[in-house]
Amino acid sequence: MISNALQTTLTAEEMQYARNLLGREPTHLEWAMIDAEWSEHCSYKSSKPIISQLPSTGSRVVLGPGYDSGVIDIGNDYVLTLHIESHNHPSAIDPYGGAATGIGGVVRDILCMGTTPIGFLDSLRFGDIKSSDHSKWLLKNVIRGIADYGNCIGVPTIAGEIEFDECFERNCLVDVVCIGVGRKDELLLAEATNAGDSIYLIGGTTGRDGIHGATFASRTLAADADRERSAVQIPDPFTKKLIIEATLEANRRGLLRGCKDLGGGGLSTGLSEIADKGHTGIDVFLDLIPVREPDMTSTEVMISESQERMLLVAKKGCESALRTIMDQYGVSYARIGEVTSTETIKIKRADETLAALPTQFLANAPIINRKANPPTSPRSFGSIPPPDTRKTILELLASPTIASKEWVYSQYDHEVGIRTIGKPGAADAAILALPNGKFAAVKVDGNSKVCHLDPYIGAASVLAECCRNVTAVGAEPAAFLDHCQFGDPNDPDIFGAFSLTVKGLADFAKTINVPCVGGKVSFYNEDAITNRAIKSTPVITVLGLIEKTEHITTMSFKQQGESIIAVGSTKAEFSGSEYFNLLHLDGGHPPQLHFDLEVRTQRTILELIRKGAVKACHDCSNGGLAVALSEMAIKGEIGAEIDLRHLSSSSRDDELLFSESNSRFILTTETPRAVLQHLTDNHIPGVELGKVTGHELNLVLPNHTIRLDLEVLQDAYCTSLGRILEPWQK
Repeated sequence: MISNALQTTLTAEEMQYARNLLGREPTHLEWAMIDAEWSEHCSYKSSKPIISQLPSTGSRVVLGPGYDSGVIDIGNDYVLTLHIESHNHPSAIDPYGGAATGIGGVVRDILCMGTTPIGFLDSLRFGDIKSSDHSKWLLKNVIRGIADYGNCIGVPTIAGEIEFDECFERNCLVDVVCIGVGRKDELLLAEATNAGDSIYLIGGTTGRDGIHGATFASRTLAADADRERSAVQIPDPFTKKLIIEATLEANRRGLLRGCKDLGGGGLSTGLSEIADKGHTGIDVFLDLIPVREPDMTSTEVMISESQERMLLVAKKGCESALRTIMDQYGVSYARIGEVTSTETIKIKRADETLAALPTQFLANAPIINRKANPPTSPRSFGSIPPPDTRKTILELLASPTIASKEWVYSQYDHEVGIRTIGKPGAADAAILALPNGKFAAVKVDGNSKVCHLDPYIGAASVLAECCRNVTAVGAEPAAFLDHCQFGDPNDPDIFGAFSLTVKGLADFAKTINVPCVGGKVSFYNEDAITNRAIKSTPVITVLGLIEKTEHITTMSFKQQGESIIAVGSTKAEFSGSEYFNLLHLDGGHPPQLHFDLEVRTQRTILELIRKGAVKACHDCSNGGLAVALSEMAIKGEIGAEIDLRHLSSSSRDDELLFSESNSRFILTTETPRAVLQHLTDNHIPGVELGKVTGHELNLVLPNHTIRLDLEVLQDAYCTSLGRILEPWQK
């Protein structure tokens, strides 16, 4: 029987399934390997049937889900790779190490495709930093971990977003995205296809850090989670930099057949997955694996998730040339095995076989068909008190979720690599120059408050907003990544929310014709202390392409006299908004999303940008029109005269200012009549609000006029995070 000393997340049914298929009792090492590969974190055994409905093909898609990174053809024989990873549980225990190793892991996903990492984005979620020192500690150290790692390896962190909500107090979410670029003919796959090829383990040594990391991430965070600190890996960015250069050179020299990052599950999952993809087997010689501690057991070696390690599949006869390159870069290496035609993973020590598992069996966990409850009706939010609109605007600008994140990105080197176009926050999406003369626009976004109210509409709205942000900078959305983060999937309500989330993403993606090329599912984001799960939190990354320099569009007001136009309809849609959050109101239905109107609006805006009719463009979302207009004024250091009385028939000032209705943009133009006519021709609402002018933001409303000096706006928006965090740091 299985040893009591083995930690496992396997169910009794899964264990019996394994015995039946093998026709015997697995050894202790085999159980550990099965446990790692069949963990929710590695196998997606609960989510595979659901996420299969996401569209994943398109004219630019070279590789979609199922590989370490999605691959997009950008023309001229170049490709972009993109992947999203999370390190939620590790960051909750060790925020510095957890965040840093999250960056290290997503870099490996890009590198193992044979492409060069060129940019990071981070999407972060914490509790209320105004009232919680614990959340401040998490935020500070997560940012430091991301900054130190990215800065050390010379890859810029170009954009990100942060949301604050008390549901993330114990379960912070740390998502990192990496973008890579390479030549199409140099793409590598995580496959071992040819018997006789050699398996090399390069980089760091194998130690006891990160043991049970995959299974740790596949269960609820324990009350005494600090005892799981050994499941958190140790980062070493300086070694990673050498690995990047050595691996890319070996690939350019044609020495590699395949490459695989060693993340969740360590060698057990890495070896089984490359063999499964290649329909082969692998013999592994345990005595040849460099270990950090001499008394490590075979189980510890095979499931360790020590960082800065890569598996290389070297072509037969190229071993000597590969070793020469590794020596030149000072990267440690060991030939630990070889590819076979047995379709079996064998772990050997001397003449003894410690484990022998069929590749397909090990790499493919049995699917779990979980129960999914339909959503409950949102509760009523009660009455909305009459607002002090001027005070509310300033409070929204200063709220941690909306306020400038310069305190964060000033700690990142966002310009290293000289591809970054513009400073973080200057436009709705980050922009990178590409080697073929084009530009990539990329944005990561999420909104747990809206998704909590309605998982279907909420998820579709997050994807729509992310596409709007990419459109606003002059790019056509080309592909997206999804990262679905939830509590315990054994709870039918939580699994029901997950199922609706994916359906919302799939339905809108099909409407806008933007494929999903990869992603991640993270369950068990809840803890035993509060017995509380996080809100439904899908995080979306959208990649778009800009063909010409003149199409690049930022959000800032540019020149005196330019006309300001509001695109889209503003309705009484407050539920899930930052305005409601400020008032401590919850409940109701989130803003509706009319799929066809959203797609038509985005395409029309892109047409106007490509015609040269748009000088500035900004998506209208968190905080509504009040925040969008304020941000455009702050970024451009110039004011505006705005009349909102013709925006809708509403007489409520707060509806006009703070509604977060979907499908809206604010743009400036020198040709307002032509722009409004183009909107009308495409059946899209549009209203001229006023002009860019002066040093104030003057807002004329049905019931009164608000005058806000630029310095007052800047003080609220630009210094809020610093005021909250810097005194605490000292």
